[in-house]
Amino acid sequence: MVIPEFLNTIEQSGLSTWLRASPSLLAYPTVLTLHAFGQALLAGTSVAIDLRLLGVAPQIPLAPLERFFKVMWLGFWVNALTGTVLLITYPTKAFTDPVFYVKMGFVAAAMVCLQLIRNRVFGHVNPAQGPMAANAKNLAAVSILCWFGANFAGKFMEYTYRHLIFGA
Repeated sequence: MVIPEFLNTIEQSGLSTWLRASPSLLAYPTVLTLHAFGQALLAGTSVAIDLRLLGVAPQIPLAPLERFFKVMWLGFWVNALTGTVLLITYPTKAFTDPVFYVKMGFVAAAMVCLQLIRNRVFGHVNPAQGPMAANAKNLAAVSILCWFGANFAGKFMEYTYRHLIFGA
């Protein structure tokens, strides 16, 4: 089958092999650590804003939190880069595990929520004046659930590896 052969070719590439078995064994843990930092910047900051929208720490003004969207996008791009490197390391593991697709679905949904919150809460109206978007609390709650789902699925992937789709 073409797809497993393609994934196997990537997994046997020099970069993939080096990442898994670098002489100092630091390459893979370094990428994984950077991925965790990116996740902290992205999901951690997003959840903090979500909690504020849900009424936690009401004394903190909402408007200044908009500047954290740049931090979240930095975290997103760090995760996109490190996630791609992690995929190169074990493509057959990731692409044959349905949990990977669940994780990516949660990440996509969380990013949609993030952008909707930015547009509807911080977009056209000064959040310090006037009411928040009617569904801001709903978006915040869904966002938290999506980040929880993405993190849970990502961690769960470590325990679900089998060639479930291609049957190797």
